[in-house]
Amino acid sequence: MIGCRLSPNAQKLKKMGTHIKKVSEIPGPKSALILARRMAALPAGLGKSTEVVVEKAEGALVWDVDGNQLIDFAGGIGMVNLGHRPEGVVNAIKDQMDKYIHTGALVTTFEPYIEFAEMLNSLTPGDFPKKTLLACSGSEAVENAISTAKYFTKRPAIICFEGAYHGRTMLTLSLTSKYGLFKRGFGNFAPDIYRFHSPNVYRKPDSMTVEEYIDFCIERFDQNLISHVDPSAVAAIIIEPVQGEGGFIPVPKRFLEKIRQVCDQHGIVFIADEVQAGAGRTGKFLSIEHSGVIPDIVTMAKSIGSGMPISATTGRAEIMDAPHLGGVGGTYSGSPLAVVAAHETVKQINTPEFLAKATHVGNIITSRLTAMSEKFSIIGDIRGLGAMLVVEFVKDRKTKEPDMDFAMAVIKKCVSNGLILIRAGLYTNCIRFLPPIVITDEQLNEGMDVIEQAIADVLVERG
Repeated sequence: MIGCRLSPNAQKLKKMGTHIKKVSEIPGPKSALILARRMAALPAGLGKSTEVVVEKAEGALVWDVDGNQLIDFAGGIGMVNLGHRPEGVVNAIKDQMDKYIHTGALVTTFEPYIEFAEMLNSLTPGDFPKKTLLACSGSEAVENAISTAKYFTKRPAIICFEGAYHGRTMLTLSLTSKYGLFKRGFGNFAPDIYRFHSPNVYRKPDSMTVEEYIDFCIERFDQNLISHVDPSAVAAIIIEPVQGEGGFIPVPKRFLEKIRQVCDQHGIVFIADEVQAGAGRTGKFLSIEHSGVIPDIVTMAKSIGSGMPISATTGRAEIMDAPHLGGVGGTYSGSPLAVVAAHETVKQINTPEFLAKATHVGNIITSRLTAMSEKFSIIGDIRGLGAMLVVEFVKDRKTKEPDMDFAMAVIKKCVSNGLILIRAGLYTNCIRFLPPIVITDEQLNEGMDVIEQAIADVLVERG
């Protein structure tokens, strides 16, 4: 049932790493001391996916305080599509620091904010006037989008979807799924939030074809508009075109088209949450571009700033103009340092070469995982879009019972062998792939070798 033969590349890895260079265990002695200080100084609820204590990072490589050199497949949870410390971005930040660091967009006007807003207004889908509001995090971008939609429509209700992740503020946490990990103990949550079923083709009933399943999801959507909430009360429908935390699930084109149709019919604002799937990760600047569907508002964060704290809410001008003067904004919103970093980042990301590289990276990962799936029956599914991919582990391919423990064991073993990985999925049984798009083929394949070896080792340990 299970083959544990390794590829020639994986066999080579066991002898010598090229980009992974270990000089100690991970975590090493210096890391262990800092991790102990973290435990004493930081709240227990602040999770950490790995035991890596970083000293520096460059491109797709990370060095820990013990001198180990690791390959990064997590990218700060999709924060560094352009790589760690891209030269042009670093130089833009340095140049700005020589001018001014903060004067406040609520107090003064500075051109970099306007230039970046103009760029996003131009790049996002839709041939209509747009405006952009900047903030510091993805949660804030979503919060701004929802608040603006409510103000514009004068309606209270919001539709979101099973498996969604939209943030950790009280409103965005109300929109977020995966109760046990994110929401347990934090209620009560915001009212008038209605969670609809989102298509997951991998977990469709066996009796249905893919198209029949999408039809079923659309019919269920229509039924929910009768049984759960009347469309006339709905301010916005928010969806990730590729679910992130939910397990990198691309939403079928027909389902996105259905949302657009309903929004047009009932005067509802369509919000596309591109915080994780945007910034060139999928081979397009925004993942929704693959469908051709035009949202009213787009939220962006993470990799648009190459690690700087910045987010954007870009949408139809008439919607974005709805809130009264003083109704939006924040002290740090549109930080000059973050804005110049984001401007340079997006300029480099939105090129044919970079977007093609994202597709190339995704093709290599998919090819390697597909080969592994032929040997390891523990792999249930491989999915995603471009270089936004997951592998899902199951106890049985027929029943598709999630195997969370296996995923976590593989991640732990990979990290100890110099590859930074993080989990995903509603059942926490997926490993997500978010390497910097600038990663070399050699680094990428070496990382995939580590994963292949880890899967084989965990299977052997299980007996």
